[in-house]
Amino acid sequence: MRFISTRSTDGSSFSASEAILKGLAPDGGLFIPDSIPHLDSVDLSKGSWWAMYEALKPYFEGDELESDLEDICRNAFSFPVPFHENGGKDYLELYYGPTAAFKDFGARFLAFSMEKLLEKRGENLTILVATSGDTGGAVASAFHNRAHLSVKVLFPEGRVAERQRRQLTGWDGNVESYEVSGSFDDCQRMVKEAFMDSSLSGLSSANSINLGRLLPQMAYYVYASSMYLAKYGKKPVFIIPSGNAGNATGAYWAKAMGAPIDSIVLAANANRPITDYLETGHYEPRPSVKTLANAMDVGAPSNIERLFAMFPDYDAFRANVSAYSVSDDEILRTIKEVYDESGYIICPHTACGERVRRAVVSAGNSVVVSTAHPAKFNEIVEPLIGSAVPIPESLYEIMQRPSKAKRISADYHNLF
Repeated sequence: MRFISTRSTDGSSFSASEAILKGLAPDGGLFIPDSIPHLDSVDLSKGSWWAMYEALKPYFEGDELESDLEDICRNAFSFPVPFHENGGKDYLELYYGPTAAFKDFGARFLAFSMEKLLEKRGENLTILVATSGDTGGAVASAFHNRAHLSVKVLFPEGRVAERQRRQLTGWDGNVESYEVSGSFDDCQRMVKEAFMDSSLSGLSSANSINLGRLLPQMAYYVYASSMYLAKYGKKPVFIIPSGNAGNATGAYWAKAMGAPIDSIVLAANANRPITDYLETGHYEPRPSVKTLANAMDVGAPSNIERLFAMFPDYDAFRANVSAYSVSDDEILRTIKEVYDESGYIICPHTACGERVRRAVVSAGNSVVVSTAHPAKFNEIVEPLIGSAVPIPESLYEIMQRPSKAKRISADYHNLF
């Protein structure tokens, strides 16, 4: 299996391990498989981690991590991937990892993979990660005290929930946090500019631009769709809260592999670059808008390059991708509606998915992807439901740590 850049014109290709360590392709593009392998089925009897291992295996065929992949998956995916069942209109709960967000899957897989590769090579790497909320906490947790690795987490000042901020700043040792005067898009730009600076070396990424973050997301869609089919005898429609579009891209890769997915719908907040492209045929990145679903506050989604590589013209894109935007008022209304109807508590990002399901998805066979534990957004959720949201033990432990962050302007030179 080889991987190429979304911008490739010279025929260059890389192994999975090379792509994971580089983070970004040499020409500034994102790594994609040179072809998508086909997978007939996965074994669901051995647990979610095994099914995800089977989904990942073809991408590491002939790679230097091939013999380590089973152990990496067993260790990285050591928490459950349950459905909250709702008569076929279910939720896929992806928040049982250490930082209570779906980013734990990709971050842990990436950390275990990188540590193994660097150990073999006797090399060190500095990881730069921009976050709009959940990514940085997951990466900090996954990479903390990992050999041969140091991490710099960049997050926008005043644009993350307080409990998210504690997850971003409660670290020491090989993890440093930077509070940037600007937006998430500024943080993401800083990371990309640092990568393109030829005077800097030994850098890599842990954002969803990194192949090692995206492949595990593909894997849990293979697992989840197979589980849904086994239970209901139908292929699910996945409704996916979308910011940087990495989670959705993973689902499209899973579908292309042959995973039993009916269709994929993106749920956006007030940040509309993808929804506007679908409506107008003109793609235009723009400054991000602050919303209650802050982890989705992205005005220039990096993974649009991967989606454009899959669906290279407007007609193909529109035939395969659908996206709808949700307002803050709709987020609040949906959290309250769901709780009043069933007692089920959802976060603002999951509420975007549920609002789209209620507004535009008529099929009974649907799954809203629940991306984060609602306790991370207690300031928003608790006044709506009139009670406290139980705090996961892992989140509580992080909240007790001292908070440390350096405040900097939006210039990547401040990181070095």
